[in-house]
Amino acid sequence: MERRKAGGIQGQENLRQGNSDRAGAKQQGITMDIGGFQRVSLIDYPGKVASVVFTIGCNFRCWFCQNADLVFKNYDKLARYTQNEIMQKIEEAKSVIDGVAITGGEPTVQKDLPEFAKGVKDLGLLVKLDTNGTNPNMLESMISSGLADYVAMDVKAPFEKYYEAIGIGEQALLENVKKSIAILLNSNIDYEFRTTALPNFTADDFVEIAKQVKGAKLYSLQQFDNKNILDSSKSGMQPLKIEELNGIKKKIEEAGIVKKCVIKNI
Repeated sequence: MERRKAGGIQGQENLRQGNSDRAGAKQQGITMDIGGFQRVSLIDYPGKVASVVFTIGCNFRCWFCQNADLVFKNYDKLARYTQNEIMQKIEEAKSVIDGVAITGGEPTVQKDLPEFAKGVKDLGLLVKLDTNGTNPNMLESMISSGLADYVAMDVKAPFEKYYEAIGIGEQALLENVKKSIAILLNSNIDYEFRTTALPNFTADDFVEIAKQVKGAKLYSLQQFDNKNILDSSKSGMQPLKIEELNGIKKKIEEAGIVKKCVIKNI
């Protein structure tokens, strides 16, 4: 997910291990590639207090992403945990949290994500999943199995501008995004669709994105942050003004495309 910097989150543990420690961790059974943990967050799970788990690796290369170390698997700059270590930390935090937000990177590239989510659910906690929507099969399976209570899916751009936004030109990825949108729109769980308010998008672009998730319970516009982005050549781009964001929000609301539109990270 592009909105968070895994290495710079206040309160996040960042244990850097040598090669021998990393190998030992794998022998102890790392089934998820985890690169960060935040014990308590008040912003990552709407209306809930949550721990946050950051997974390593992503199949997108969004130029505005702020989690480059997770995307490019820069292990020397990331925390490393076994699944048992993370589950212990979550259990220790259980008395002060409602659930766990699983973010990244892109969590659904982790084949053992459902198993990890089940471990969280077995502790009596809620699971919130952040995703780019490129693994609709896993998404649908987790929803039908009761392993995801809330899903926040990023919809990066109008479909005709998707490849430019994500830095990958694979048609199959975009088709999977469309399938995941349909899955969430037809689900009974809590969800939201999110778009970073890129300054090179027009107001009509955001309206078009909203149309792509027409009927959604919640559509969130997230303010763009030009600090520490993946493509540093674009760090001079300035975020949209609050007045501009409010104007886009009003335009979407007046069109009646989604049930609710909000602005975040301002």
